[in-house]
Amino acid sequence: MHSSKNNMYADVEFLTSIRPYRNYKNLGSLKAVSDYIKQEFTKIGLPCTEQKWQAKGEEYTNIIASYNTSKTKRLIVGAHYDVCGDQDGADDNASAIAGLLETARIIAHFAPNLDYRIDFVAYCLEEPPFFATELMGSYVHAKSLKDANTEVLGMICYEMIGYFSDVPHSQSYPNATLASLYPSTANFIVVVGKQEFSHFNNQVHQFMRQKNEIDVQVISFPTGDDLAGLSDHRNYWAFDYPALMINDTSFIRNPNYHQVTDTIETLNFDKMCAVVNCTYHAIVNL
Repeated sequence: MHSSKNNMYADVEFLTSIRPYRNYKNLGSLKAVSDYIKQEFTKIGLPCTEQKWQAKGEEYTNIIASYNTSKTKRLIVGAHYDVCGDQDGADDNASAIAGLLETARIIAHFAPNLDYRIDFVAYCLEEPPFFATELMGSYVHAKSLKDANTEVLGMICYEMIGYFSDVPHSQSYPNATLASLYPSTANFIVVVGKQEFSHFNNQVHQFMRQKNEIDVQVISFPTGDDLAGLSDHRNYWAFDYPALMINDTSFIRNPNYHQVTDTIETLNFDKMCAVVNCTYHAIVNL
């Protein structure tokens, strides 16, 4: 209803066309991306800051844009902009950065009256070799919130929101139990979290479903290991903040995961718009 396919296509097109690829080794490319993200946030009038840290002797940057800055309680909405190795990374994770930017655009446009602040955060260093270390941009950000005694409502992580299929039996699963509980056609999006924060997970899920633009599923795993914690939301759990991931099931569905075939042509921008619209509805109703 609200989101723009053209905006998101332009975002993904920019991110996937950068050479050399936007991985941790190519600092100039990462700077081009962070500058683009900052520019897009600034265009819509959101105040923007840079959060910098050192990893392996180099400096990396998170971009943070804030809405409703007079409020103390915060909702974090984030996505990572780096890519794994030498590939376009259209789904992983240009799709999510496009979703993040478009969500911010809609918020800025409609200016909802909320009793909490929203911080939109674009992270660097989610991918290997930094994944699951304290050098991840999301860990740096989550720790900064804890150090400042920030009251956090929760964290919503966009991670791979662009790959879908309407072909029957296009959705695979790692085990029969999951296969028996979830759809067999890969045309849905999933709210992924852990049971400790199931109240937050279910709230987001219910509000997303109310929009009724795409099938939204939810799964709360017993622990944060394995499939539950495969993106930036994991680092908010480390500080006892509710956090979840909105995800197209990643490598369980998308054969292009971490491959050179992860290109813009493989994405479904209509479905991406639906995901953003549903997430927006959840964000402004929490």
